[in-house]
Amino acid sequence: MTLLKLQHVQRVFNQNSANPVIALKDINFSVEKGEYVAIMGESGAGKSTLLNIIATLDQATSGQAVLNGQSLNNLSKDDAARYRRQHLGFVFQHFNLLDSLSNRDNIYLPLVLAKTPVDVMDKRIKPLVNRLRIEKIINRFPGEISGGQQQRIAIARALITNPDLLLADEPTGALDSNTSNEILELFDDVNANGQTIIMVTHSAAAASHAKRTLFIKDGRIYHELYRGDLPLKEYQQQISQVMMTLTNGGE
Repeated sequence: MTLLKLQHVQRVFNQNSANPVIALKDINFSVEKGEYVAIMGESGAGKSTLLNIIATLDQATSGQAVLNGQSLNNLSKDDAARYRRQHLGFVFQHFNLLDSLSNRDNIYLPLVLAKTPVDVMDKRIKPLVNRLRIEKIINRFPGEISGGQQQRIAIARALITNPDLLLADEPTGALDSNTSNEILELFDDVNANGQTIIMVTHSAAAASHAKRTLFIKDGRIYHELYRGDLPLKEYQQQISQVMMTLTNGGE
């Protein structure tokens, strides 16, 4: 089942000025329910712009973006905010936790904003506490735990709404290699349980955990790789080779 479909998506900034900036030229791809897709490309290739359009934080200048039957084009600001709360989960590089709230309350936050009953929140958090191994830190505060633990809390916050799509923006960018591997293994587990994931990353090691990797160059999908049955290291090598070609300006 196709969950997300982008057709001829273009994003132009300063469109009516003398010097418009074309961030996305002609993006076409789809994501099936349950897929795990990584998006890579050099700085300025359009990765963040693409993620923002999927996240309803920005709108395409032309083309269509449809998520689970809902067109993301021309949503009002209020409708977009409501749609994000109900259908999307977000994991960021710098966690974006509120220091004034306990870890438990940080996880509850999107449900609180949606005015979800307390008993429903309590029911939803229990399996996440076990799966993400955050039992010992759930009642502490973000400033009292490590970066890797903070990212676990952020992942729980993203998943507690049961989102159609989990969007991760450089989720291991602020972590050391050992902690990054732990977080990526959590993503593997979350995806194995049926969660659809799109991850933007500059790391070939991170992208190698995905089932498919899309490469963006000059505002277009330049290439894609499927992992298939390849071991992580072999898939990582293939990703690195494509990125090297991109960096060297190859076609």
